[in-house]
Amino acid sequence: MDLQSLAYALTQVAHNFGAVAVVAAPLFARWPRRADETVRRRLAWLVLAGWMVQGVSGAGFGAISYAYYGAFPDIHGIAVVALLLKMACAASGFVLALLVLRRARAVSAPRADAVWGALLLLGATALTAAAFLRWYS
Repeated sequence: MDLQSLAYALTQVAHNFGAVAVVAAPLFARWPRRADETVRRRLAWLVLAGWMVQGVSGAGFGAISYAYYGAFPDIHGIAVVALLLKMACAASGFVLALLVLRRARAVSAPRADAVWGALLLLGATALTAAAFLRWYS
């Protein structure tokens, strides 16, 4: 068994489930109708966990490459921009999810909807950037 391929595959599984969480949870919080506060709080925890998984598994890809090749993946151009964009989305999404958990009751419904929309946009942007990172690296 090729342990490197297994490590990459398992990391990709985690990364994929994190991606599902950061896109599907904000979508569900807003559509087809706005979820109630209890459901939104649970979804915020899911989004927070999803962004954590995205960050850890993303770093895991680099760590696996470093462990097996003694260097991080050699990416340039569009791939670097896509990676930086994914990292910015992950950091922003993590912070926004934390804010939702800490301040949800103090925020008006329209503002809460806007925050969930921003979380959805961050998730979709990261997912789109992932395609560019994959194909341009």
